Amino acid sequence: MMTAPSIGLNDGTTLPALGLGTYGMNGDEGAGQIATAIDSGYRLLDTALNYTNEDAVGEAIRRTEVPRADLVVTTKLPGRHHGYEEALASFEESRANLGLDYVDLYLIHWPLPRVDKYVDAFRAFVKLQEDGLVKSVGVSNFTAEHLQRVADETGVVPAVNQIELHPYFPQAELRAVHQSMGIVTESWSPLAKQSELLTEGVVTDIARAHGKTPTQVVLRWHVQLGAVPVPKSADPGRQRENLDVFDFELSEDEVAAISGLERGRLWDGDPVTHEEF
Repeated sequence: MMTAPSIGLNDGTTLPALGLGTYGMNGDEGAGQIATAIDSGYRLLDTALNYTNEDAVGEAIRRTEVPRADLVVTTKLPGRHHGYEEALASFEESRANLGLDYVDLYLIHWPLPRVDKYVDAFRAFVKLQEDGLVKSVGVSNFTAEHLQRVADETGVVPAVNQIELHPYFPQAELRAVHQSMGIVTESWSPLAKQSELLTEGVVTDIARAHGKTPTQVVLRWHVQLGAVPVPKSADPGRQRENLDVFDFELSEDEVAAISGLERGRLWDGDPVTHEEF
């Protein structure tokens, strides 16, 4: 069984270097798919209240023999629950859905700057961490400005910022900000879903050179950037393939060539304007 190595967070905890995205894995079938992934070696599970599958993630955890302490469970606060008291109540809703005593990593899903309550929500996150209900607190889809404001106004630097990141959108500038602030980058949609990324000649040529699949090459690219990808797959074979990226290394030139595919965001997800409630 393979497992991902761990990387350190700025609060003293650790995070597996690759995780499982669970969006779309719902109900009993979803719980089985997630449990299979855990049994295959996944230790980082990524969900959100807005995914409506926290119950399936919790059920998968109860089905597996892997100790709870070995798992890193992430969920996210929806936009409609921004605010201090609202965030505290939303966390309890998520915790009940999961059926867990604590959550390992709690993220603000989107900043919603027009609403302007993300700092109040993060203050609630800090309270949850102080109370031992959350081990690590972070954000998702935050810009450098959002990150700095949270740090300045709460005194706590987010441990993680989960962002759209793939070879078409490498986010070099924001990743540099993360590094300077001690924030770990997580990658959502790391394989640029519903795009031609995995058939790009650069990717397929590198895959052949290493005896790996294009998917594995792209995920390895994330790892070597220092980002934590959370690819989603319900297929057991693909789950194992996605996790099997820690036994080879891309050259600097190969990493640069893959990054050279940059062309921008693939979806309407500009954090300054995008809103999800």
